[in-house]
Amino acid sequence: MARPASPTPTPSEQAILEVLWDRGEASVREVADELSRQRPIAYTTVLTMFNVLGKKGFVSHRQEGRAFIYRAAISREQARSQALGQLLQQFFEGSPDLLAQHLLDRQDIDRERLQALRDKVAAAKTRGDA
Repeated sequence: MARPASPTPTPSEQAILEVLWDRGEASVREVADELSRQRPIAYTTVLTMFNVLGKKGFVSHRQEGRAFIYRAAISREQARSQALGQLLQQFFEGSPDLLAQHLLDRQDIDRERLQALRDKVAAAKTRGDA
Protein backbone atom coordinates (compact mmCIF):
# COMPACT_ATOMS: atom_id res chain seq x y z
CA MET A 1 0.00 0.00 0.00
CA ALA A 2 1.31 3.47 -0.85
CA ARG A 3 2.19 5.74 2.01
CA PRO A 4 0.09 8.90 2.38
CA ALA A 5 1.47 12.09 0.86
CA SER A 6 3.24 14.40 3.26
CA PRO A 7 1.30 17.64 3.79
CA THR A 8 4.62 19.51 3.83
CA PRO A 9 7.49 19.24 1.34
CA THR A 10 9.79 16.26 1.88
CA PRO A 11 13.54 17.04 1.94
CA SER A 12 13.85 16.09 -1.75
CA GLU A 13 10.84 18.22 -2.66
CA GLN A 14 12.24 21.09 -0.65
CA ALA A 15 15.50 20.87 -2.61
CA ILE A 16 13.51 21.43 -5.81
CA LEU A 17 11.58 24.30 -4.24
CA GLU A 18 14.86 25.89 -3.13
CA VAL A 19 16.03 25.96 -6.76
CA LEU A 20 12.72 27.50 -7.85
CA TRP A 21 12.77 30.08 -5.05
CA ASP A 22 16.30 31.09 -6.03
CA ARG A 23 15.68 31.18 -9.81
CA GLY A 24 12.03 32.20 -9.94
CA GLU A 25 11.26 29.52 -12.51
CA ALA A 26 13.07 26.65 -14.20
CA SER A 27 12.64 23.62 -16.42
CA VAL A 28 12.99 20.05 -15.19
CA ARG A 29 16.39 19.86 -16.94
CA GLU A 30 17.63 23.04 -15.22
CA VAL A 31 16.54 21.78 -11.81
CA ALA A 32 18.04 18.34 -12.42
CA ASP A 33 21.34 19.93 -13.48
CA GLU A 34 21.37 22.15 -10.40
CA LEU A 35 20.58 19.30 -8.01
CA SER A 36 23.20 17.08 -9.70
CA ARG A 37 25.89 19.47 -8.50
CA GLN A 38 25.31 18.13 -4.98
CA ARG A 39 24.57 14.47 -5.78
CA PRO A 40 23.61 12.51 -8.89
CA ILE A 41 19.90 12.59 -9.65
CA ALA A 42 18.04 11.35 -12.71
CA TYR A 43 15.96 13.64 -14.89
CA THR A 44 13.03 11.22 -14.56
CA THR A 45 13.25 11.35 -10.77
CA VAL A 46 13.02 15.15 -10.84
CA LEU A 47 10.12 14.95 -13.30
CA THR A 48 8.26 12.55 -10.99
CA MET A 49 8.89 14.83 -8.02
CA PHE A 50 7.54 17.80 -9.98
CA ASN A 51 4.35 15.81 -10.64
CA VAL A 52 4.00 15.12 -6.90
CA LEU A 53 4.71 18.78 -6.06
CA GLY A 54 2.06 19.81 -8.58
CA LYS A 55 -0.54 17.48 -7.04
CA LYS A 56 0.25 18.94 -3.62
CA GLY A 57 -0.21 22.46 -4.99
CA PHE A 58 3.40 23.48 -4.30
CA VAL A 59 4.32 24.24 -7.93
CA SER A 60 2.61 25.47 -11.06
CA HIS A 61 3.84 25.33 -14.65
CA ARG A 62 3.47 26.76 -18.10
CA GLN A 63 4.46 25.24 -21.41
CA GLU A 64 7.25 26.75 -23.48
CA GLY A 65 7.67 24.78 -26.68
CA ARG A 66 7.89 21.16 -25.61
CA ALA A 67 9.20 21.96 -22.13
CA PHE A 68 7.29 22.75 -18.98
CA ILE A 69 8.61 25.71 -17.00
CA TYR A 70 7.86 25.42 -13.29
CA ARG A 71 7.59 27.98 -10.55
CA ALA A 72 6.91 27.66 -6.84
CA ALA A 73 3.25 28.17 -5.95
CA ILE A 74 4.13 28.75 -2.29
CA SER A 75 6.74 31.04 -0.78
CA ARG A 76 9.53 29.97 1.55
CA GLU A 77 7.61 31.62 4.38
CA GLN A 78 4.44 29.66 3.56
CA ALA A 79 6.43 26.42 3.45
CA ARG A 80 8.03 27.24 6.80
CA SER A 81 4.64 28.02 8.33
CA GLN A 82 3.15 24.75 7.04
CA ALA A 83 6.12 22.73 8.29
CA LEU A 84 6.06 24.43 11.68
CA GLY A 85 2.32 23.84 12.01
CA GLN A 86 2.83 20.16 11.18
CA LEU A 87 5.69 19.92 13.70
CA LEU A 88 3.59 21.59 16.41
CA GLN A 89 0.68 19.22 15.82
CA GLN A 90 2.77 16.08 15.55
CA PHE A 91 5.19 16.56 18.45
CA PHE A 92 3.99 19.42 20.67
CA GLU A 93 0.21 18.97 20.96
CA GLY A 94 -0.28 22.11 18.87
CA SER A 95 1.37 24.21 21.56
CA PRO A 96 3.94 26.86 20.62
CA ASP A 97 4.71 27.14 24.35
CA LEU A 98 5.80 23.49 24.51
CA LEU A 99 7.99 23.98 21.44
CA ALA A 100 9.60 27.13 22.86
CA GLN A 101 10.22 25.43 26.20
CA HIS A 102 11.74 22.44 24.45
CA LEU A 103 14.08 24.67 22.45
CA LEU A 104 15.12 26.63 25.53
CA ASP A 105 15.74 23.42 27.49
CA ARG A 106 17.66 21.63 24.73
CA GLN A 107 19.61 24.34 22.93
CA ASP A 108 22.47 26.50 24.12
CA ILE A 109 21.27 30.06 23.68
CA ASP A 110 23.67 32.88 24.42
CA ARG A 111 22.58 35.93 26.40
CA GLU A 112 22.25 38.15 23.32
CA ARG A 113 19.86 35.76 21.59
CA LEU A 114 17.88 35.23 24.77
CA GLN A 115 17.54 39.00 25.18
CA ALA A 116 16.43 39.30 21.55
CA LEU A 117 13.73 36.69 22.25
CA ARG A 118 12.61 38.58 25.34
CA ASP A 119 12.42 41.78 23.28
CA LYS A 120 10.26 40.05 20.67
CA VAL A 121 7.92 38.70 23.34
CA ALA A 122 7.65 42.16 24.89
CA ALA A 123 6.94 43.73 21.50
CA ALA A 124 4.26 41.11 20.80
CA LYS A 125 2.63 41.86 24.16
CA THR A 126 2.64 45.58 23.36
CA ARG A 127 0.92 44.90 20.01
CA GLY A 128 -1.55 42.60 21.73
CA ASP A 129 -0.27 39.46 19.91
CA ALA A 130 0.66 37.60 23.09
